[in-house]
Amino acid sequence: MRRSSALSLTAALAFGVIVPAQAATAASAHAGTAKDLDRAALREAIAVRPDDGAAGIVADVHKNGQRWRGTSGDINTGKRISPDAHFRIGSISKPMEAVILLQLSAEGRVDLDQSVQHYLPGLLPESRFEEPISVRQLLNHTSGLPQDFEGSPATPADEEIERRFEYLSFDEVIEQTLRPVGRPAPGPRFRPGTRQEYNSFGYRVAGKLIEEITKHPYQYEVTARILKPLKMRETRAVVPGRSTPVPAPYLPGYMARSNGELVDVNVQGGLPASMTSTTGDLDRFISGLFDGRLLRPAQAAELFAVPKGTDGKPLPYANGSNCNTGPAKGTACFSVGLMSVPLPDGSVLWGKTGSDPGYRSGVFASQDLNRRAVYAIGTSSSLDNGAGTVVAQRLALAAFGN
Repeated sequence: MRRSSALSLTAALAFGVIVPAQAATAASAHAGTAKDLDRAALREAIAVRPDDGAAGIVADVHKNGQRWRGTSGDINTGKRISPDAHFRIGSISKPMEAVILLQLSAEGRVDLDQSVQHYLPGLLPESRFEEPISVRQLLNHTSGLPQDFEGSPATPADEEIERRFEYLSFDEVIEQTLRPVGRPAPGPRFRPGTRQEYNSFGYRVAGKLIEEITKHPYQYEVTARILKPLKMRETRAVVPGRSTPVPAPYLPGYMARSNGELVDVNVQGGLPASMTSTTGDLDRFISGLFDGRLLRPAQAAELFAVPKGTDGKPLPYANGSNCNTGPAKGTACFSVGLMSVPLPDGSVLWGKTGSDPGYRSGVFASQDLNRRAVYAIGTSSSLDNGAGTVVAQRLALAAFGN
């Protein structure tokens, strides 16, 4: 089992995907002025086109007190998709991990500037990781740690489909990444704190740290600290050691076998931080995150601050397609837990994308919460072909372009 890294920054704006326009459904409370949500444009933005790589979508958009919810039909079966459909959220769980560690910091139980080596002695082989890596560097993607399973061969589509039932603990991911069998063990990608590169492996270590500090499973902490306080009743952490279906009603996500057969992959195993949710619950999460219900002001400030070098400028971004738009192109765009996305009018959204086999999703909001969007895409291919990348721009412009 392999979990995908961040979607491209452009894909972060993929607030929808498309089926023929007549199959799309939507609702909006207001219309009529230039500042209102444009329902027709939003419906058009979520009509699936042949090159989108999507089977269906759910979207939930808020702007200046107005709300629009849209869905597209499942192009594989022709069935309607509920606006309350559940889906797998992938790396949208990362901000939740960050929140837990920020809360532990406020409680005096962890120091964000203390090293991983201090809290988890022996976890990082000293012969390869001599320099201290701080907890904050895990969370803002400046650790320089290797990627998940770095150096492992690509998994063929048929094997990926079969392996979706696997469940891996934080310890298993860490061990298989740092001490692999049959291939060279990876070292640092760069010196800690000198650049930024999106890194899921750092969050596996962060999850391990949460469990070590609290002496509780990750699922217990995320439920007690985030899901229950925000009344996220439709959000569920995976059951450790088991493969489970996405609860009904659900957004189907498909992967294609080598013979072209589409397989609904909603039943999966995952990782301790894997979760299913709805657009409504993820809107509750980002609203509670930004309005102060989860974090004290000092910790909340970490959400909106990208890492800087000794010169006071944002660190350079190392590799990949993230952080490649806007006036700060090529420099850090991730904070502790979130990513910043510039809009054409110069404003900025903060949020996170997610990717699981068969699913692409995202949740973004302006800091004042006047503009918010949540989306989920069920894919129609085994290829990571940027499902929703073009739609990202379509829906972002339809939602917030005026």
